[in-house]
Amino acid sequence: MHKYLYLFAFLFIYVSISAQTTISYLPSTDNFANPERGFYRYSETRSSNYTLLDQATLEGYRQLHTPASASYSIYSTLVFRYFFLEDFKTANISQTYLDNIQTDFNTARLAGVKIIPRFAYTDEVNPDGCSSWICPPYGDAAKSWVLTHLGQLAPILETNKDVIASVQMGLVGVWGENYYTDFFGDASQGPDFKLLDANWSDRIEVVDALLDAVPVERMVQVRYPQQKQRAIYGINALTDSPALTLAEAFLGTDKARLGFHNDCILASADDFGTFTDYGNSSSSSMSDTTNLKPYMADDSQFVVVGGETCSDGYSPQNDCASSDPLAYGDTELERMHYSYLNAQYNNDVNNDWETGGCMDEIKQRLGYRFELQDGTFSDAAQPDQIINIDINLKNLGYASPYNERDVEIMLRNTATSEVWLADLTDDPRFWFANNSIYNINETLCIPSDMPTGTYTVLLNLPDPMTALSQLPEYSIRLANKLPDNSDPWEPTTGYNQLGHTITIDNTSANTNCNGEITFVELSTTLPIELVELKARSAKNDIVVEWTTAAEENNEGFFVERSLDGKSFTKVDWIKGKGTTHTFSHYQATDNKVDQDITYYYRLAQKDFDGTINLSKTVSARISSVDYHNEQFENSIKVFPNPANNQILVNWNSDLEEVLSISLINGIGQELIQSDIAEPTIDLTSLSSGIYFVKLTSKYQTFIKKVTVVKE
Repeated sequence: MHKYLYLFAFLFIYVSISAQTTISYLPSTDNFANPERGFYRYSETRSSNYTLLDQATLEGYRQLHTPASASYSIYSTLVFRYFFLEDFKTANISQTYLDNIQTDFNTARLAGVKIIPRFAYTDEVNPDGCSSWICPPYGDAAKSWVLTHLGQLAPILETNKDVIASVQMGLVGVWGENYYTDFFGDASQGPDFKLLDANWSDRIEVVDALLDAVPVERMVQVRYPQQKQRAIYGINALTDSPALTLAEAFLGTDKARLGFHNDCILASADDFGTFTDYGNSSSSSMSDTTNLKPYMADDSQFVVVGGETCSDGYSPQNDCASSDPLAYGDTELERMHYSYLNAQYNNDVNNDWETGGCMDEIKQRLGYRFELQDGTFSDAAQPDQIINIDINLKNLGYASPYNERDVEIMLRNTATSEVWLADLTDDPRFWFANNSIYNINETLCIPSDMPTGTYTVLLNLPDPMTALSQLPEYSIRLANKLPDNSDPWEPTTGYNQLGHTITIDNTSANTNCNGEITFVELSTTLPIELVELKARSAKNDIVVEWTTAAEENNEGFFVERSLDGKSFTKVDWIKGKGTTHTFSHYQATDNKVDQDITYYYRLAQKDFDGTINLSKTVSARISSVDYHNEQFENSIKVFPNPANNQILVNWNSDLEEVLSISLINGIGQELIQSDIAEPTIDLTSLSSGIYFVKLTSKYQTFIKKVTVVKE
């Protein structure tokens, strides 16, 4: 795996030029726990006999262990949880059941794991009355009750979004798999084996209601790729409907929030109906791997994907790719960007991966796996109290993080252990698994009150949710060794050491920062308990919303805006509640914003004594592009694609005034600018990977993915 990395494993470059030090990091092949990825542990509970989660058991999952019937050992930070509602098919969910759900989420939070919930009404298989192994009636619930129950579940999902990884659609059919159902169209029954328009309308209504019930910060996973296509584009959507694009990713729209769970990975050519066109009233049902597999492969770059294997009958195809010319088990996981898998089903398949020699790589690469390449750091604060941080890293996993995550540079005083942090604007969700090098490059401000001393430099990738942000179990561990072969990970803090110290001399401090991100002391916290802070687009405005659980002498909040995440100006003032120990919700609307510009926001909370405390930074933008317009997908063409050394860009002649054409990487950085008169882009300087052509016209911006393959 990644053999070229090991060729340089013995190198340790330590160069000091102009008061800077460059460090090259060593790769690690260790398997370890990391949040929101990997093999999950299965659990279920029922309304007829609710069995609560056990904290000690969940804590044990985070340690190296061997699941039942497995021939391999894992670390697990995810727990799949079936919530069966068999007693409530024609009644409201009882308060006792709802209270038990809350208790389970509390237990997960204490244990340092996250839950993948799925709500369902039945898992009973009835073989009587037909020639199949399962026959109707199946025992799920009617749409009216499903919608009622989602209304009851919404407050719990909102309260516990911090420990929810994603929510699987469930609700429809046996096991909540949206197939064998009494009320939403049963495609298992002939003669047509398809769904009708009314069935699709009902299913789409449930998807919409679930998206409303699940907090906007979390994704919803549907069972079949076609389910997403029709939820987004309507019941007549074709299987070649366009996938999510880079420009649409992580915007909080329905299209950006719908991911996939495949409960029969590699079980047959179409994964037991996963990649099937189920038709509608005017079209037939048929297997369609030709369109649906590429669709999911493209879409899954930007959404959560997980599931389980369900049958070992499709062998050797579902085995390790290295074991047989026909096998593609692990490469399919990479192609579809899987973040998690079931550790307990079906272990006939999973154990074959252990025997075939690819299980260690699968354990490492499910989801993200961040590996530092090198870093360049200031050795000391400059006279104007500015330091430079320049870090390069790769994502060697199958996917990028699907939930938001903070990026912090920490400075820890080696004498006092006092910690100062700088909250950066980088977004790890855009550190895609495409062999690209991602760069964290910041000029940071040392405040005048930071004590003189020597400071260890650390990188922290914490969960942004307030309740979890300082819990090490929810921070991301890097897959590295330091040049002396020591482990950079600190399990008690969740920080990653960067192998460098910086000397700060504030004996004659003359801070002259000019809008740079400034370090703040970690112990300096807002005199409020900030539960949530987010920004979202709302037609032509951007709305900033936040919630506090408690406030102490809080006069109010300045809402501050920035174009670069560094230099902020005040745009609104919202009065606080003084002192209160109840939940308070706030909202500010910024109506002086332009389209296609990312705006950054933070709160400057003001005490009655005049003290100002800053929150973390959030961002939002309003897009001018109608991504549901077919013209968008066809307006720009790139060929050849895949490409080697050069590509030609062509576009619809109807476009109004093309202003620029450029090649960008996965985080939007411009790499190459093209001449509009001769729209070719030279790729000879690039390595293999996924890139994007960005064409900007007078009124719209278009993005087209291009794959670069070097021989």
